[in-house]
Amino acid sequence: MITLPALNTIEMNFEYTEKSLALQKRVNDFMVEHIYPHEEEIQAYHLDHNNLWLDFPKLEEWKAAAKREGLWNLFLPTDYGDLSAGLTNLEYAPLAELMGRSKIASEVFNCSAPDTGNMEVFAKYGTPEQQAEWLNPLMNGEIRSAFLMTEPAVASSDATNIETSIVREGEEYVINGRKWWSSGAMRPNCKVFIVMGKTDPTAHRHAQQSMIIVPRDTPGVEIVRPLRVFGSIDSPEGHAEIKLTNVRVPVTNMLLGEGRGFEIAQGRLGPGRIHHCMRLIGAAQRSLEMMCERVAEREAFGRKIKDFSSIRQDIAKSAAEIEQARLLTLACADKIDKFGAAGAKNLIAMIKIAVPDMTTKVVDRAIQAHGGMGVCQDTPLAEFWIYGRTIRIADGPDEVHMYQLGRNLVKEVLTSS
Repeated sequence: MITLPALNTIEMNFEYTEKSLALQKRVNDFMVEHIYPHEEEIQAYHLDHNNLWLDFPKLEEWKAAAKREGLWNLFLPTDYGDLSAGLTNLEYAPLAELMGRSKIASEVFNCSAPDTGNMEVFAKYGTPEQQAEWLNPLMNGEIRSAFLMTEPAVASSDATNIETSIVREGEEYVINGRKWWSSGAMRPNCKVFIVMGKTDPTAHRHAQQSMIIVPRDTPGVEIVRPLRVFGSIDSPEGHAEIKLTNVRVPVTNMLLGEGRGFEIAQGRLGPGRIHHCMRLIGAAQRSLEMMCERVAEREAFGRKIKDFSSIRQDIAKSAAEIEQARLLTLACADKIDKFGAAGAKNLIAMIKIAVPDMTTKVVDRAIQAHGGMGVCQDTPLAEFWIYGRTIRIADGPDEVHMYQLGRNLVKEVLTSS
């Protein structure tokens, strides 16, 4: 006879702290003053091919203002000591949601991917020398970075498939391989890569991989091409295909040690998935608000669009789905704060499955309500949809998370019986 597992008796209190509420207001006020009024100008600048991969001219000015106002590097949780802004994952989550309402916002506060994940890697696993050379300028917003894991020749959703070789020769490692979807690598101020490859193909399947630091200007690093995302060049971020040919770096560039790459990847991706999901919730929330405004002002067939039953149903479903996703993600952030990423692995998988899917559905309804405007550059809706659809693949596709979550849940039920 199978007995039900014990109910989760952990108290979950998602009431925002006074600190978080105060920061939410400050972040929102900053965006209202500096970012929202310039969105059309930002969009036009980045659609101009003369400005490919270049930062919007006012970006550095806004970053300096964010620093002055104490709205900088908010993402590192409290267990990082002096590097942290003093927020838990649960306190940071609503701030990431606010940043997700505008494409450029997270970078203004130095809280954008892939830098956040890379900074966390350097902070958690880097040597003092590696931190001085790379973490400090990243946290100061002086440079950008990229994470080179995915490869075109193999199914990279299974990290054990990675084929890039990292071979030690004396006091150097020699790296050969081909990577793609290296987000941020097209930008001129992207100065460092964290590269995942194999140091020992004969070891246990989760001990074959290592991560190593490769400065962008190292001989043998070739940017092959920028990849288009649903036809968009996605400037200024850019997603590069990169060829590594006999790239030599000192042995001191190895992160944590040979065979520890899979371990680093697991530690890097957990909190990052919360950040992505909360930003997506922000995009979905803004899309819903835009939908409400649009249908309230437009008329068709003699009445306001908001008065059609199908539109009201779309609004109601969207609001319910957003709130479900938000609460699930906050529960995940709370559990990471209490038990770490390993203890929250099931909830991490759940949000990664649920939130991008929810976002694409909500944004799609908003696009439909906007008609032709919804699919052009005059609103952020098309970019929001692309972001949501892309994250269904990035940081592990839906299928991998569902496979692992289903396996874990069956095991837990059988173990408790």
